[in-house]
Amino acid sequence: MIEDLYQELIIDHARFPQNRGSLAAPSHSAHQYNPLCGDEVTLQLLVENGVIQDIAFEGQGCAISTAATSIMTTLIKGKTTEEAKALGQLFRDKITGNAEIEDLGELEALVPIKEYPMRVKCATLPWHALLDALRSETT
Repeated sequence: MIEDLYQELIIDHARFPQNRGSLAAPSHSAHQYNPLCGDEVTLQLLVENGVIQDIAFEGQGCAISTAATSIMTTLIKGKTTEEAKALGQLFRDKITGNAEIEDLGELEALVPIKEYPMRVKCATLPWHALLDALRSETT
């Protein structure tokens, strides 16, 4: 039953991604591309006083990549950059099987993907883009 809910959540985010588009004046941005499958994402953030005020993404990819990006953007909007980085690390640790961590909210829908190692990159791609974006500043 919970697997069905998770699968529905992934499908919803893949079909109707949240925060898709671009920001008028991002403070940070980054692009990530996975040459093995063709997934790519460009992430834009507006960070003010260490808080992610707004976030948007563009790109193309499989349902998992699109859903992972959509879920990530909804979860980190309003968080500090440090909170966002910490959440990303927890997710990466859990999806790679390196840690048993408590419930990660909607991110839990993506955890079963750890059984398919070739798909883990699809789910972690937006988190890599986030880290790259936070290391850059758009002027």
